[in-house]
Amino acid sequence: MARVRQGIADIILRQRGALFGFVPVLLACGIGLYFSFRIEPPVWALWLSGAAGAALLLWYLVSRSAYAPLICALALVASGLALAGARAHWVAGPVLDWRYYGPVTGRIVAIDRSASDAVRITLDRVWLTDVAPARTPLRVRLSLHGKVPGIAPAPGMIVMTTAHLGPPGGAVEPGGFDFRRHAWFLRLGAVGYSRAPLMLWDRPEGGQWVFRIRMALSARVQAALPGKTGAFAAAIITGDRSAIPQDILTALRDTNLAHLLAISGLHMGLVSAFVFAALRLALLLGPVGLHWPVKKIAAAGALAVSAGYLALSGGNIATERAFIMVAVMLLGIMVDRRAISLRAVALAAVIVLVLRPEALMGPGFQMSFAATTGLVAVFGAIRDGPLRMPRNRILNGALSVALSSAVAGAATAPIAMVHFNQIAQFGLLANLATVPLMGILIIPAAVLAVLLMPFGLDMLGLWPMGLGLDWILHVADTVADWDGAVRPVMTPQPAVLPVIALGALWTVIWTGRARWLGALPVALAAALWITATRPDILIAEGGKLVGVMTPEGRALSRAKGSGFIARVWLENDGHGLDQARAAALWEAHGITDDIRHIHGKRAAAAFRDCGTARLIVASAALPVYGAEPRCRIIDKGRNTVFDSLSARREDSGEITLIRARDVSGARLWNDKAMRAARFPKATRKTQ
Repeated sequence: MARVRQGIADIILRQRGALFGFVPVLLACGIGLYFSFRIEPPVWALWLSGAAGAALLLWYLVSRSAYAPLICALALVASGLALAGARAHWVAGPVLDWRYYGPVTGRIVAIDRSASDAVRITLDRVWLTDVAPARTPLRVRLSLHGKVPGIAPAPGMIVMTTAHLGPPGGAVEPGGFDFRRHAWFLRLGAVGYSRAPLMLWDRPEGGQWVFRIRMALSARVQAALPGKTGAFAAAIITGDRSAIPQDILTALRDTNLAHLLAISGLHMGLVSAFVFAALRLALLLGPVGLHWPVKKIAAAGALAVSAGYLALSGGNIATERAFIMVAVMLLGIMVDRRAISLRAVALAAVIVLVLRPEALMGPGFQMSFAATTGLVAVFGAIRDGPLRMPRNRILNGALSVALSSAVAGAATAPIAMVHFNQIAQFGLLANLATVPLMGILIIPAAVLAVLLMPFGLDMLGLWPMGLGLDWILHVADTVADWDGAVRPVMTPQPAVLPVIALGALWTVIWTGRARWLGALPVALAAALWITATRPDILIAEGGKLVGVMTPEGRALSRAKGSGFIARVWLENDGHGLDQARAAALWEAHGITDDIRHIHGKRAAAAFRDCGTARLIVASAALPVYGAEPRCRIIDKGRNTVFDSLSARREDSGEITLIRARDVSGARLWNDKAMRAARFPKATRKTQ
């Protein structure tokens, strides 16, 4: 036994220089543990977890044992659990638990576009008629569908409109993306739409100045470069995507070029590199270069510009990660340390996870850090290993771009397949044709345009930038139209992606031959993915849509309506069907003889008996005639809590139902009783 303990201690000692890379991994394990619970941990348990993490961390700092890293590992997992729980309680706010129709007043704090391509605004300082302040959401989000034009939304405006509001919707199927949880951490207490014109209640007041500068800059760029080119340029310079139509987003996503739209590591790195090189060259040409540390001064200037870019862009997860990486790199230059390493990536991940633990669950965090970790690991192995890049600059640059695109694509492919259910099969070719242009033309031109804008000479930068963006859009449209450009992928079990991530991270972080043990969990996850199955039957929340699996794909009960739900179901199935073709399968396979879907109050009122059907799903309450029906009925009368449902057929012919609540559990963001205890109900006259 002593030899075993000594062997473990020796292994840990050999990993001393690499163990910091496991800090964000273990922190993420604790955060993931919190989100995996089906019952909300009590507050005292979160305090206990945080205290245990702090105590273990203190023990680690004073311990001289070879096993101290194991103590630190426990401390990090406990701390991650406490951080996630503390964040969930910190962002808590009232959620509208009923349907509201009436006046809505608030201040505009965000402007973007919905999936239906409508302008969407987010309001804070919300006021709703006859709703007490204690029950009023902190923020609401409205899609503007009105045909009568109102005022153009602008940052900080206090506006009023008449809107339909409701609580954030749950997962469209059990185990699916939980929008309620996403909205909870955004402090969105209600979502809805308005068909009335948007009216100005009061002009913008103090605050929101960064938002106003960003939108003003976006408007100026779009005025100089109209159309989709200007919308693309505004997104790159300011992070404002509100003018980009859905067809452009789809084309970029289908060709794996969507990362060019997000202000991430590529943009931040190119901006900082361009500013650093320009400042260094300018200082070297003057007398300062003879007496001052030009390289460090240029790094400080590039850091200041990068910080401004972060503030201007709105500061999403990918941009925050990119800024932290750039800041570590530039600070490394200023203190004569290696600029890019896995330690820098780990430090950036720790900072993001501490500030926003919920980011771990989103594709932005996962894809951003997966790509960065893969690139740093591969290029670090080339730098420190026997392989060498060619000395020819042109060949070196071409190989670097190709290798970067391949590595980033491979690192993010599993995440993209899980979250977006598709593979962009020609993504590498599209990236090779466009990414070099970002560094050679587009980013330098964007920096030049911003610098010249105060003098009215911004077109000197925007014009060449527009030419480069036109080429990217042309490549995206062309490649997206190729046969087989997108391959649909079925959604795997929830454990698949975490297992892949842990295996890949072990391979990257661990040193020595044992690192290749990380291939085992990756292979196991791949096997689980291949054997994954989809539910036989899916029922939308409120009974609005029913889907039944057939050999040709999922058959849908309606050819129109509930389009978002239908699209998500069909994407998760991985068959590549659209709603119209899926609806044709409903009649072709005679599903109505076994499962009937009754949509609308008139159809529900006309219901008399089950007929041959074993299952009846209705979006309204069905009348009851005489004896108990011979079939199973799911409607609003018999199911007061009508979440989305999945079902499987047993060998006996019986249908077993699973509610979304059975999978997600009772948590702060989806349990009315918990919210009622935290935000006592106030009297309201209308609902």
